Amino acid sequence: MTITKVNVRNQVISKPNARLLAESITIQYDHRVISKNLSIEIPEGSFTVIIGPNACGKSTLLRALSNLLKPSEGQVLLDGKNIHSYKSKEVAKKLGLLPQSSTAPEGITVANLVAHGRYPHQNLIRQWTEADELAVINAMELTNTLELSNRFVDELSGGQRQRVWVAMVLAQQTPLLLLDEPTTYLDIAHQIELLELFKDLNEQGNTLIAVLHDLNQAARYATHLIAMKNGKVIAQGKPCEIVTEQLIEEVYGLKCMVIEDPVTHTPLIVPLGRAGINEN
Repeated sequence: MTITKVNVRNQVISKPNARLLAESITIQYDHRVISKNLSIEIPEGSFTVIIGPNACGKSTLLRALSNLLKPSEGQVLLDGKNIHSYKSKEVAKKLGLLPQSSTAPEGITVANLVAHGRYPHQNLIRQWTEADELAVINAMELTNTLELSNRFVDELSGGQRQRVWVAMVLAQQTPLLLLDEPTTYLDIAHQIELLELFKDLNEQGNTLIAVLHDLNQAARYATHLIAMKNGKVIAQGKPCEIVTEQLIEEVYGLKCMVIEDPVTHTPLIVPLGRAGINEN
């Protein structure tokens, strides 16, 4: 593994050569602390999925990693530098974010919203180019939203809007993608379609970090899994190494069986429910 030297609070510390990591961060809203002294490293080239119960700090961690929320202590490092030392446009060229809830300007078309993803690449000298046009078209093709290009965003269904927002993030063409509950509002077919797209992007060299609620989808698609509870990381690693009945009960308070998925050979969580518990 390649090691790099990172300067943290005037101390030189050896760190693995990860593009994105959190170093002893404390995250809070006003005076309410969500996570304290949290250190986490996103493996380069991984499809990292963060799981955990509601209000455990998953989305808050993603906000901190994406430059939306500044830690009160510690720092987030992007390419070896404090992420807050970058200008916003510089971060947006390296990192794309799909937030949990997004609001489009009233009366904007799908094509114009997706084109917003090219904003980090624009400046006074470089205006709209053919490369921008191709990036937007490609993003809409990947998300099956090209046929919606002339529709107004506010007249779309929730699932259609979600795919349009994903297209906008893809149009940024960043090596890092942060996705907060990207399958929200989507039916099961579109969920799998989108997760397969993320898998393809990961295999092409992109690093993805996603918050997912569906444990079986997380176990099937993640190459690296982070399990959180009460603002702390309980376990992290490959799904096949860390997903156990004991972990699911510890994190969720759910009794279950963990078996092998017959299709992907990844862990498959089967909740027991009262009937299963009584039988045992």
